[in-house]
Parts: sequence; C-alpha cells; structure tokens
Amino acid sequence: MVSNRDLRAAEARVRMARALRGTAVADLLPTIDASASSTTARRSQNSLAFPVRLIDTDTYQAGFDASWEIDIFGGKRRALQAAQADLQTVEEDRRNVLVSLLAEVARNYLELRGTQRQLVIATNNLRAQQEVLEITRLRSEKGLASELDVAQAKALVATTRSAVPALETALKQSIHRLCVLLGQPPGALAAELSADAPIPPVPPEVPAGLPADLLRSRPDVRRSERQLAATSARMGMATAEFFPKFFLTGTAGYQSLDAGSLFSPASKFWSAGPSVRWRLLEYPRLRAQVRAQDAQQNQALAQFEQTVLIALEDVENALVAYGKEKERLGALREAVDASRRAVELANELYAKGLGEFLNVLVAQRALYQAEDAVVVSQRTVSENLVALYKALGGGWAAPSPTQ
Repeated sequence: MVSNRDLRAAEARVRMARALRGTAVADLLPTIDASASSTTARRSQNSLAFPVRLIDTDTYQAGFDASWEIDIFGGKRRALQAAQADLQTVEEDRRNVLVSLLAEVARNYLELRGTQRQLVIATNNLRAQQEVLEITRLRSEKGLASELDVAQAKALVATTRSAVPALETALKQSIHRLCVLLGQPPGALAAELSADAPIPPVPPEVPAGLPADLLRSRPDVRRSERQLAATSARMGMATAEFFPKFFLTGTAGYQSLDAGSLFSPASKFWSAGPSVRWRLLEYPRLRAQVRAQDAQQNQALAQFEQTVLIALEDVENALVAYGKEKERLGALREAVDASRRAVELANELYAKGLGEFLNVLVAQRALYQAEDAVVVSQRTVSENLVALYKALGGGWAAPSPTQ
C-alpha cells in the first residue's frame, strides 16, 4: 500500500505543510543577522568644509543585528494557528487518499473474487449443459429425441460458453488494477491472485442507528472544518494589521580603520531601542482585506455545512443499499434452491418421457441465471459494506484527533 503513487504524493504534501508551519513558528522568534564588511573609499576634497586627516580610507566592520517584533495584538500567533490548520487540512487530504485507496482496493478485490465465482458457475453449468447435449444427441440417434431438442441444447451451450471470455477478461483487468493500486506493475501479483478464493463474508449485522458523531471521522468533514479554522485565523491576521507593531532592535559589533585593531575594545559600537510602526494611511486597504477575508470565512462555513450534509446523505444511502441488497440476496438464494429442484424434476420427467425437452432447457437457463445473480448480489453486498465504511471515514469507531 505504501508504494501507491497517490499516497506518496499526499505524504510529500504533508511534509511541505509541516515545513511551512515551521516558518510560522520562526516568525515568533527574534531574528539575528551577522555581517562583516571591508570598504575602501576616497573622499572628495572639494566637498570638505574643513581639512581632514585621511582622504583615502579602508573601513572594517563586523557585528550582529537583532530584531524582534513583540506580538502584542496576536497577528503572528494567528498566523501560526492558520499554518497549523493548513497542516491539518493536508493531513486530512492524505487520510482521504488513504481511505479512498483502501476502499478501491477492497472493491477491486471483491470484483476479482466475484468474477472468479461467476467463472466457476459458468464453467460448471457449461459442463452440465454439455452432458445434457450429449445425452440428447444419443437419444436423437435412437429416435427418442428430435433434432429440435439437439439444436436447442447446442444453442444453450453456445450461449453459456460465450460468457466465459468476458469473465476471463474482467478477471485479468481486476488483477491488473489491483497491482497498480498496490504500486506494482500489472500482472506482478497474477500468480497470487489467480487462485480461486471465496468472496469475503460480511459481518452478521451492521448497526442501524449509527451516531452522527461518527461523521467527524470522515476526512472530508475534518478537512473542511480545518479549512474553516484556517480562514478564521487569517481573519485575525487581517484584523491585527489595524494596530501598531512594536519592535525591539539592536546592533553591536566592531568598526575600525585598521584591520589590526578591529577587535580591540576601542573599536566596539552598539545601539539598542524600541520602535513602532503603524499603517495609518492604509486603513482603506486594510478594511478591504478584512472584508475579503470575511467573505472567504463565510464561503468556508458554507462549504463545511454542505460537506456535512453530503456526508449524511452518503451514510444514509450506504445503509439503505446494504440492507436492501441483503434482502435481495436472501430471495435470490431461495430462487437458486427452487431452480435446482426444477432442473432435477425436468430431467427426471424428460428421462421418463413425461416432459418436454424445452422444460429442461428453461430450467437449466434459470438455474445458471439465478446462481450468477447470487454471486453478483454477494459481491454487491460486500461492496455496499465497503461504501458504508468509506462513508463513515473508515468504520464505526472514530479515530483519534489529528495531533
């Protein structure tokens, strides 16, 4: 599963978001810059108001500059909250990819096993129909059956045989799709998956009244909620721009006209003090930014509400589909039992000369269709259960909150 390219791309996006959150954390800390320079300069004699000792000078300087914005009104803290929410959004994107990938693998695996069962049923029915064809041909040679009976038996055999290539094609395609989903070349798992296996059974029952709190485990709901949190934090960032920003700045180092005396005590210099910056004349721009951010927040809220409604719809649809398909499966199994009995009776009556051969053909065709429908329904029940798992974000138990 870890070899899937979509999942690896999602994990890369998570690492990028974590790195961006690190930049927001760094903005809360003081910045310190180190610098060193060497400057050679000549002064214009015609621009000097009084004689100086040196016209040509070499200036050497080395030191540190420090600056720290005191986050009084919380703009930088809100930026960190927005970055954290963005990270959680990307993490939910990754989880959404994982849940979708697991559901797709399960669905294709069910299709594979279901197709295998259909192929077994088609092969068994084809064998039984070929036996009936041989018996009918022998009876025709002895004058106990008509050419019409033989032709009808041949038609039924050919019809059943025609379904086999399509099932074999679907079987190969399911194997290839599973290999790609698992990050393998098509056909890499053919030897392992080609062996017949039953369709995985479903649990005895699914709770009918699933609590709505389980929807909180859905990655899309959690992602939408985190997007709403990020827009709310950015609203705080935009509001903080209305207020002044306070800084503590300082500079310290060494400066000398002679490289040999650069680090002597007499070459030291320093300065430190607070400063303030206030964007007084930009209020119209700032108000427009706040209105734009407020509109984005309202948009995120509407998207969150819509996501919750869609999640409720998905769960309800999955529950209904699962329950009704199980009812249909029970009826189909009854039909298979009745069809098998009908085949036995039709063969018995025909062998005794008390029934028409058409009844045998109709009973065999009905049995094949009923058995095939049971397999399809079994697969559909399992697929509907997978859809319910996916609709709930992975199952009944909600996962722990994203750290």
